[in-house]
Amino acid sequence: MVASIFDDFPSPSSARLLGWEMKGFDAEARTIEIGFQLDDRFLNPAGTVQGGFLAAMLDDTQGPCLFAASEGTVYAPTIDFHVVCLKPARPGRFTGKGRVVSLGKTIAVTEAELFDEGGSMVARGTFTGRVMEGAMARRGEK
Repeated sequence: MVASIFDDFPSPSSARLLGWEMKGFDAEARTIEIGFQLDDRFLNPAGTVQGGFLAAMLDDTQGPCLFAASEGTVYAPTIDFHVVCLKPARPGRFTGKGRVVSLGKTIAVTEAELFDEGGSMVARGTFTGRVMEGAMARRGEK
């Protein structure tokens, strides 16, 4: 795992469920790369990863990107998102790539793309979030 701002941040149970792993962050470009690992528990009746889990991985890519880009001073709970599922996803390793598009005083816009083990994009999303003080992200800790 890459050293990051998340080293001292307790991993949320949803991130652990998805096998969340920091792979890289570029502060200047405000981009991030996150690894995920999904197994058969995430399948729909057709035998592919259920779309809600694809959306969750995209969300768990773009949110940490914004948090890291602001050096932990800002997080932005999602208030709206648009996800496009491009192809069926099979269980295995996934890579989420996110970027901060815009960060204002009250609204942030981010994007994320999700790739399967073969490097094919399986989903992409655009997110709008309400900008809040970064310390708020830790208030739900136990």
